[in-house]
Amino acid sequence: MTSNETSDLSDIKANDWVDRWFSPMIRPYLRLARLDRPVGIWLVLFPCIAALFQASHGWPAPKETLIFCLGAFLMRSAGSTINDIADRNFDAHVERTRHRPLANGKVTTQKAVFFFIAQLLSAASLLYFLTPYTRIMALVVLPLVIIYPFCKRFTHWPQAVLGAAFNWGMLMVWAEIDGHIPIGALLMWLGAVAWQIGYDTVYAYVDVRDDSQIGIKSTALLFGKYGKTCITFFYISAVVLWACGGWLIGMKPLYAVVMIFTAAHLLWQVWQLDLKKPSLSFNLFMHNILTGIFLAIATLAGTI
Repeated sequence: MTSNETSDLSDIKANDWVDRWFSPMIRPYLRLARLDRPVGIWLVLFPCIAALFQASHGWPAPKETLIFCLGAFLMRSAGSTINDIADRNFDAHVERTRHRPLANGKVTTQKAVFFFIAQLLSAASLLYFLTPYTRIMALVVLPLVIIYPFCKRFTHWPQAVLGAAFNWGMLMVWAEIDGHIPIGALLMWLGAVAWQIGYDTVYAYVDVRDDSQIGIKSTALLFGKYGKTCITFFYISAVVLWACGGWLIGMKPLYAVVMIFTAAHLLWQVWQLDLKKPSLSFNLFMHNILTGIFLAIATLAGTI
């Protein structure tokens, strides 16, 4: 990839804690699970925490908290593994992904598949502690997790599929705690999907030149020079859906106050965005951890 910037955009850095603390045999699997790049885990976890606060009308029970935190961790890790398996023939040609274990030959496809199955079985073990309704919800999302990496071959909207799967835990929380999924909870989930389409489009602009050369589709390629306008639309949609969903769920006034800060932070991201600067796009993508924190704080504040 060529750019006006000289920074290395690889998402794996040499001599990090994985290289220093673990043997060469273990390192590829830690990287497949993205344990060295936990941003995705946080982005899955904070919407789940927000749903836990809302469905519990305050602090959730330790059991549900532990199960859904572990579930977010395991399913994000499994999703990362299947993504690298699907993209193993592309990643070596993309600057950001060229050092991933399957791309550089540090682990074989067969071993990665076995690792993926082990991750799924670990996540499935949590279903024992959940209600039948929640188990069904978990099974429904599994096809989305598996097909997402392949969507970028035939649609410019893989970010939408990822958003639906990434945030499915929000719906599972309501199924488990409340026994049904109210309209307000559905709007909260749709808001999270819109938010993810926005921030994952920002992320996709990091790879846009490489993706266009190797034939990978994304919302970044679809939106082109209109990316800032489209990302703004999805961020505003997320805040509106969260506001309406919170109101229907019965969030108290402090929820709206924190939502104002959430909206301001998202609009600041768009203001800073320069589509021609990949490293800036990557940094702004990382800022969405703070957006997730705002969302979780808003839902807790809304129960006070």
